[in-house]
Amino acid sequence: MTTAVSYPFGEPARLDPEPEFATLRAERPVSRVRLPFGEEAWLATRYEDVRTVLGDPRFSRAAATGRDEPRLRPAAVGVPGNIMALDPPDHTRLRRLVMKAFTVRRVERLRVRAQEIADELVDAMVARGHAELVEDFAVPLPTTVICELLGVPVADRDDFRVWSDAFLSTTRYTPDEVREHVASLSRYMAGLIARRRESPTDDLIGALVVARDEEDRLSEDELLALAMGLLVAGHETTASQIPNFVHTLLTHPDQLAVLRADLDLVPRAVEELMRYVPLGLGAGIARYAVEDVELSGVLVRAGEPVLPVLVSANRDETAFPDADRLDLRREPRSSHHVGFGHGAHHCLGAPLARMELQVALDTLLRRLPGLRFAGEVRWKEGMATRGPAHLPLTWDQPA
Repeated sequence: MTTAVSYPFGEPARLDPEPEFATLRAERPVSRVRLPFGEEAWLATRYEDVRTVLGDPRFSRAAATGRDEPRLRPAAVGVPGNIMALDPPDHTRLRRLVMKAFTVRRVERLRVRAQEIADELVDAMVARGHAELVEDFAVPLPTTVICELLGVPVADRDDFRVWSDAFLSTTRYTPDEVREHVASLSRYMAGLIARRRESPTDDLIGALVVARDEEDRLSEDELLALAMGLLVAGHETTASQIPNFVHTLLTHPDQLAVLRADLDLVPRAVEELMRYVPLGLGAGIARYAVEDVELSGVLVRAGEPVLPVLVSANRDETAFPDADRLDLRREPRSSHHVGFGHGAHHCLGAPLARMELQVALDTLLRRLPGLRFAGEVRWKEGMATRGPAHLPLTWDQPA
């Protein structure tokens, strides 16, 4: 057995992929690693291998049950009925229950509301004459959208933001604090579900309650886990990627100029930025081989976990020519990059996230000419997601 090396390789360099990934893609694309917690695993760094691990039924999430999964924190956040712990057909059954809320057609109908929210937020920023992008825009935009879609009171967003951070904490919270916050979120969502039973609504949580109570299409644990997961995932990706994208554009002035000159490029820019900008710290959630599988000449035996590295796959030169260059005119192939994952667990809310990111970039660049940094950027610490925690901005003020 190959000697395992420690992973991660060090603190991430903000939004730059760790240089070790390029070396591994070239020399040892499937390598043995040990994370801070859990059993040893294989690390897959090439694009084709990552897509295989994410999309091939020979790799399983359900097989992780009862295993000491490789992970970055002392204890995994276990939620009974979690869709991310399931394989088809159970995974497919649950996914179909919520897919209709995130179809491209439904999301496009939400675009008008997302634009209203974005304009209201920018109105307030313009009135102040300056902004802190994370708190003033990046968090409230997707949070308001997902709250309205689910039927969650927006006024409670400060509470569930803390609970969401606990889900994604590596070292920010202690294991006891993580369990406490996850339990608080569980109680909160259980209360909302109980109220939907007393007073039915036509929001997404209301629809899931009907699917549980009248159609018997999911269990009570699955209902609660879906509601919790949709709330956390429904705002976190976009809330992190808006400041990530803005920071990347401001530090690539040539590409920012390209986009400012032609805002019709925004949809293409979002795809390129999803490819280029790492959201997580590196490796994704482990998949377990259910039979022997060969990846780049390495035999992964049945029962062994593999960690797919999405950020490395998205910088693979064999899949993306000149992969380390940000090119907002790059030919878009939305199914090509793995920024939203791949396979059965491809991000359910990808159409919603795409729309929100498009609205965000278009609104900020259209309404805030000369957008630029206005102070020190502070970065998230102790979290599984990368990005600014504090991003002060200014712009050209009217004469």
